[in-house]
Amino acid sequence: MRILNNISLKNLNTFGLDVSAKYFVTVESEEDVLELLSSEIIRNEKWMVLGGGSNVLFRKDYNGLIIKNDIKGRTVEKNGGVKVGFSAGEDWDESVAFSVENNYWGIENLSWIPGKVGAAPIQNIGAYGVELKDVFHSVEFYNVENREKYTLGAEECQFGYRDSIFKNKLRGKIIITKVHLNLSEIPNPILEYNGIISAFESKKITEPTLTEIRNLIIEIRKSKLPDPYFLPNAGSFFKNPVIGQEQYIELLEEFPKIPAFVNDKNRYKIPAAWLIEQTGLKGFKKGKVGTHQNQPLVILNLGYKKGQRIIDFANYVTREVKNKFGIKLEKEVNIV
Repeated sequence: MRILNNISLKNLNTFGLDVSAKYFVTVESEEDVLELLSSEIIRNEKWMVLGGGSNVLFRKDYNGLIIKNDIKGRTVEKNGGVKVGFSAGEDWDESVAFSVENNYWGIENLSWIPGKVGAAPIQNIGAYGVELKDVFHSVEFYNVENREKYTLGAEECQFGYRDSIFKNKLRGKIIITKVHLNLSEIPNPILEYNGIISAFESKKITEPTLTEIRNLIIEIRKSKLPDPYFLPNAGSFFKNPVIGQEQYIELLEEFPKIPAFVNDKNRYKIPAAWLIEQTGLKGFKKGKVGTHQNQPLVILNLGYKKGQRIIDFANYVTREVKNKFGIKLEKEVNIV
């Protein structure tokens, strides 16, 4: 393990921001983590773990220690079901591909989501009717303060919509090393999402295979979401807001076509993309930043080197939606 100074993060964040870290270290094993936790730098400097850099927006240079989690490895246990352990530094989509190739059902709908496995439980990633919590078994991590290793089960992780204990009580206190998922060799396709249903109907496929589901998800995502390599972005910038029944009924009277999905406890999830589009901001550009023409949830960096202009643009979108609908959008991207 070697701690470096003044390292550029431009190629380590999907917004392509030209920022640097005061200190930088890559951990490739649990032994590296323990060595780091025994060092003075992590006690004396602010720090953060950086995975794939696909859900972070740097305002400016990071005046602290960036920890690049590059711990690799997989384990498979079969005892009635299939428990697969993925080390935190594994690429998420490659982990999905591994599961599909081995006929393990459960995360195929989460194909083509950028980032590392270690970030998945923090965000409780989700797409096309599936969330990580649906297949989650446990997570292993080290507490930075006492250098002890812990394991938490699904209930203890306090998963919510794009939320978890790791974004709240344990935020900035731990380094995740491994994630265990409960997958299955028994087919269990989740096809309720409208785009999936219609696509398979058009292909005249009634019982899609794991590979066919994964390929379709990738096809849908690629048609909507820009490749960060060509158009720097961090995927969905905002969460879909969840509102109460009373507010939904009021909005429905003014906006009869407002789409909504029933959540729990008489609450309704409203597509943030629809709200943004209705304000006229789909494909809208302001300076060197804008929303994507096919998916307004995606904010594109069209040339800025630092993140503050992107944040200002996101705040503008938030105000426009709030003024029109009375709904405040929450940012999904981690702003540093």
